[in-house]
Amino acid sequence: MKLKKFLILPILAAVFAVACDKDDDDPSVDPIPLRDRAEQEVADQEALQAYLDTHFYNYEDFENPPADFDYSVKIDTINAENAGKQPLSQSENLISKTFNYEGVDYKLYILKIREGAAEQPKPKFSDSTFVSYEGLLLDRTLFDASRNPVWFDLTRTVPGFGQAVTEFRGASGFEVLPDNTVKWNNDFGIGAMFLPSGLAYFNNAQSIIPSYSPLVFTFRVYGTNEADHDNDGIPSWMEDLNNDQRVTNDDTDGDLAPNYIDRDDDGDFIPTKEEIVINEDGTLSFPDTDGDGTPDYLDKDN
Repeated sequence: MKLKKFLILPILAAVFAVACDKDDDDPSVDPIPLRDRAEQEVADQEALQAYLDTHFYNYEDFENPPADFDYSVKIDTINAENAGKQPLSQSENLISKTFNYEGVDYKLYILKIREGAAEQPKPKFSDSTFVSYEGLLLDRTLFDASRNPVWFDLTRTVPGFGQAVTEFRGASGFEVLPDNTVKWNNDFGIGAMFLPSGLAYFNNAQSIIPSYSPLVFTFRVYGTNEADHDNDGIPSWMEDLNNDQRVTNDDTDGDLAPNYIDRDDDGDFIPTKEEIVINEDGTLSFPDTDGDGTPDYLDKDN
């Protein structure tokens, strides 16, 4: 099962809820109350910290790679048999990152084992990335995986996934072998992420993922593509007008199509692509015909 399949489940759940409105007054139905996001973040941080203190990853394999090592991240519980292992919380490769989402400052943790090839760009929050991954609950239940890399549109993943992957880079190149399989240069990004439920599915249960579940993903990043979802000449990340690293809530003309998927951002019936200038070197210029400080492509009255 692929991660992208989980992404449509909240929509399906919403449709199902509407279809079942007639049962809302059934006294036998005990709905799960919506929790306060800030309060749930406190609980999730306690759970994540406990996890990081009691689990370790296969750091010794990365320090001295066996001949058959596939450079996959494996996480296990520290117990009596491996009491000497270094917990994730003490790893020099573990960093934290704060991201404001729905009015709450969330903290996610990122295990940056290898950033990736220095000459490759880091993806933006709205780009597409070529990754392989495993998704786990804190009890180590596997809920999703793809050993072969797949393309992910970061605007359609859970918020924390994109925030973590943007800290990595892809491989410097690859080789197509005689059997038509691909061998990537061994410099691709390798890591793991530890997400509070507020940056995952929060109250929306997904198949075997319960509501309010913090999530763990291990992953490898092989490549990235800058996205222009509506092909209007403006990269999607540049259509984040309020600089909150979310492109779904920027809608200049109020037509319910966010700018990053709207080919006429200001609704003046002139395509955005005709109201900007793409220079010979690939850079963009944004004319402001009436000099009011708003570029033409965002100004219906210019």
